[in-house]
Amino acid sequence: MIKFLIILFSFSYSYFDAYEKISDYNIFRGDPHNLITNKEFTPYKLITPLFSDYSWKHRTIYIPSGNNVIYNNKDVFEFPVGTIISKTFYYPKDFNDIEKGISLKETRIMIHQPSGWVGLPYVWNEDETEAYLEITGAIKKAEWVGHDGKKNAIDYIVPNMVQCKGCHVDKFMNFSPIGPKARNINSNYNYDGNEIKNQLDKWKELGYFKYLPDKKEIPKVGKWDDDSEDLNKRARSWLDINCAHCHNENGPANNTGLFLEYEQNDEKKIGFYKTPVAAGRGSGHLKYDIYPGYPEKSIMIYRFESTDPGIMMPELGRSMVHQEGLMLIKEWISNLR
Repeated sequence: MIKFLIILFSFSYSYFDAYEKISDYNIFRGDPHNLITNKEFTPYKLITPLFSDYSWKHRTIYIPSGNNVIYNNKDVFEFPVGTIISKTFYYPKDFNDIEKGISLKETRIMIHQPSGWVGLPYVWNEDETEAYLEITGAIKKAEWVGHDGKKNAIDYIVPNMVQCKGCHVDKFMNFSPIGPKARNINSNYNYDGNEIKNQLDKWKELGYFKYLPDKKEIPKVGKWDDDSEDLNKRARSWLDINCAHCHNENGPANNTGLFLEYEQNDEKKIGFYKTPVAAGRGSGHLKYDIYPGYPEKSIMIYRFESTDPGIMMPELGRSMVHQEGLMLIKEWISNLR
């Protein structure tokens, strides 16, 4: 292991240990392109994931033996010290045929140390045999054929450690996971191709949870791209994962008054007929964050459509517009009459 010293936002100092290579964590079994994990790491997925320039993501979690995850109905679970969460970003060469192979870009690791969580970016080398810790981030070429059959090519940006802290904060402004919440993993997963089980049930079976409430009491978000589900639930789910980690009453964007958590019910706080706290370029000189019935007059849409760093939202984690997500939010606003 190598030891690092980092300066936190509060100007306090924190030491942490980290492996130099991703293989040292022993996450993958065999060729990492197969995305098969060793038994110590449990794969999981989110019902609605964060958009990251159309990259696909493979998630795993390791819970130290004899320790438990404390369930929370609303916020991220409380994970024991020693927990490791991994997220590998990759692009299938052809989105319509994953058998043509994938290209690995980065694996982000979150480790719960006694002093708190740390986030570490590991960048895969050119032949994709190993990923190395790059605390300053990196830029990787990414190419793929999309579902529409068109070729795409971008400079994929691996964020540095400071940028990771810009989003991954809890209500106490401490570095924290975002995705693993009850409402976003309350779904089935196909384990090893022969066991389909609800992920929360699986975690309990593995001993991660000492307590899990009755299924009827556990919330569940809408799947953003499932047209058979309720439009409002799908749109709110997309806003929850893409925006609410900052736009909540305790988040980095709390001064905006725009709060987009899935369970938020106050229409003004969600943005209906809400005027922005700052007018001008960032608002497109539009009047309301959400103008019900009029997506083209809504600041939210104006910012989602942009790739200008001074305008776009989310402001990190993307260089492209999520066209399908944008269409979803437009449809949702159009139906708010």
